Amino acid sequence: MNEGPLPPGLYVVATPIGNLGDITVRALDVLKRVDRVAAEDTRVSGQLLSMLGISKPLLSVRAHNEQQGAEKLIEIIRNGESVAYVTDAGTPAISDPGSRLVEAVRGAGFLVIPLPGASAAVTALSVSGLSGGPWLFAGFLPPKAKARQEALASLKPLPCSLVFYEAPHRVRETLADMARVLGRNRRIFIARELTKQFEELAVMKLAETAVWLDASDFHEKGEFVLVVEGEENETPVMAEAGRIARLLAEELPASQAAKLAAKITGLRKSELYALLMQEHE
Repeated sequence: MNEGPLPPGLYVVATPIGNLGDITVRALDVLKRVDRVAAEDTRVSGQLLSMLGISKPLLSVRAHNEQQGAEKLIEIIRNGESVAYVTDAGTPAISDPGSRLVEAVRGAGFLVIPLPGASAAVTALSVSGLSGGPWLFAGFLPPKAKARQEALASLKPLPCSLVFYEAPHRVRETLADMARVLGRNRRIFIARELTKQFEELAVMKLAETAVWLDASDFHEKGEFVLVVEGEENETPVMAEAGRIARLLAEELPASQAAKLAAKITGLRKSELYALLMQEHE
């Protein structure tokens, strides 16, 4: 372990998302050696520091005062002090405040040093079984239904796994919209209360999420990470055939629409019929 004061600068420190044992040795070292700690919520971070046996002056830097907080921290660093920045849990600036703070401190010419550690998104992805290829962190979806559905529609064609955070009071609505917009047969990995006492992990089709929620009162409590598998890549021919079949199905029974689309495109009727049936499950 190093000793003595740290060079002046901003130390962006990841903290545990639930289990205190996930704090890193380096994070402990830096939190003990900085001159002060800036925090999203000084009450939450004060309790964490107390449990770690650390006492430091605390300064509030949260979403609504991030710009003003950055200006204050820049002056503190300019005076030769080192400052750690922590959010309530996990890695700062990942669906948490911190991005504007980092940009301002770096723009003022001072050191910004990252300390890696816990991240709910990466933790869930690592055990999802859906992380074999590229993935996209989408964070929190909009709270309003229309905006949420539009956001999901924009993500629907992507071939990568999609990672979301969601609050317990919106998880049922969000899962229903995912099934409606992304497709009922897509697989989803639900991580609830990661690293905490009542952690729960489940994999299912989006069509099955309502049943899963109804199975226990606890299934709508806690913090959620949702990992949805990406859209399978379609060939241009199949994509166009699907578009034609869907248009025909607006005026004809699915069987007739598939038969006519097959004649137009040269693909098999059974493939196009299965596509239409899948979207109406």
